[in-house]
Amino acid sequence: MRRTLIIAAAVILLVGIGVAVYFFFFAKPAVTTTPGTGLPVAGQGTPQTDTSKGGIITSPNTPVAVSPRLIQISVGPVALGEMVINKAGNASTSAETTVNYIDRQSGNIFSYNSSLKTTTRTSNKTIPGIQSASWLPNASLAFVRYLSGTDSSTINTYGLPINGIGGFFLSQNLADVAVSSTNILTLASGVNGSVVSLANIDGTHSSQIFTTPLSSIRVSFAGKNQYLVYTKPSSVLQGDAFLVDTAGTFSRVFGPRTGLTALASPSGKWILVSYSFNNTLQMVLVDTTTNEVLPLPIASMTEKCVWSNDDSVIYCGVPVDLPSGATYPDDWYQGAVHFSDRIWKIQVSGRYAQLVLDFTKETESSLDAEAFALDKLNTMLVFVNKNDLSLWSYSL
Repeated sequence: MRRTLIIAAAVILLVGIGVAVYFFFFAKPAVTTTPGTGLPVAGQGTPQTDTSKGGIITSPNTPVAVSPRLIQISVGPVALGEMVINKAGNASTSAETTVNYIDRQSGNIFSYNSSLKTTTRTSNKTIPGIQSASWLPNASLAFVRYLSGTDSSTINTYGLPINGIGGFFLSQNLADVAVSSTNILTLASGVNGSVVSLANIDGTHSSQIFTTPLSSIRVSFAGKNQYLVYTKPSSVLQGDAFLVDTAGTFSRVFGPRTGLTALASPSGKWILVSYSFNNTLQMVLVDTTTNEVLPLPIASMTEKCVWSNDDSVIYCGVPVDLPSGATYPDDWYQGAVHFSDRIWKIQVSGRYAQLVLDFTKETESSLDAEAFALDKLNTMLVFVNKNDLSLWSYSL
């Protein structure tokens, strides 16, 4: 009899633990967990919604107007990669601009409305530790990347809809992902080289488009019928940038240079290139139709820049001074040094630069800008401050 009671008590205890685990992981809305722990409920669960507010939950992270044109959208940390969308108005509504971004710790998606100066949560699907997000141009879905496994050695890429409903995985351990309105560009790298493939935006019908014996590269779209490939930057290795056509033919754009990174304009006509020389930063424009290399009046890194939709303008976070004794760009990538940036506008025609924002005068704090985004009408510039991963917008 006593043995039976002990067994019954053990069963009740296990059931109680099971119920507690269920409510902790599945029934609570949008829990914040430690980055890098993986996705405990990948592809499962329905986002919690507040039906009294039309299915959208108001974010507790209220935007702060630092000045009439500078807004701190989120105190962060946010995942690198955001999307700015212009929405046309009609007879009853005015035009508006929204900024869609992802909270890094919880994986919740938020949308900031610049007209109303409010932020709403559109998805509370829990995906902890998201490092970066690549959005479809219409912001309906983001491909988020995060680490999982006991030693955080597995790279996962997950297609996350803006409302959090549904979603799908791409292959594990992809080295890079780029997105257009119709396709996903994926890079798989190993000791024997790299394979670049193209798939539909739902992850189906993936097909190989080219291979290379280079194993440490980055890849992106460069217009409609070509791709930009460059070797991963290092201060101790010479790197090159290439354009690759649909037949898989490589054409060198620039290099070799140490610390080389590159950023293609939307049409692919121009390639912005940055590199290091004698522990300083250099930046040039390459005209892909003539192969002419054009020096620029300011220098930064392409990770701190964004092109306008019509190829006419580049916005960059430019360091006021480079900390001495550091190695570039390696120490910046590793977080060993931080910059204090001003934001500049580069006019491609004429290649002159104009100061846009002196962040320290607006906020009395420093800005190390990265992950820039720009709307198609060139009215709002959005960026992440690397110092604390906070999200900001500036009206142009």
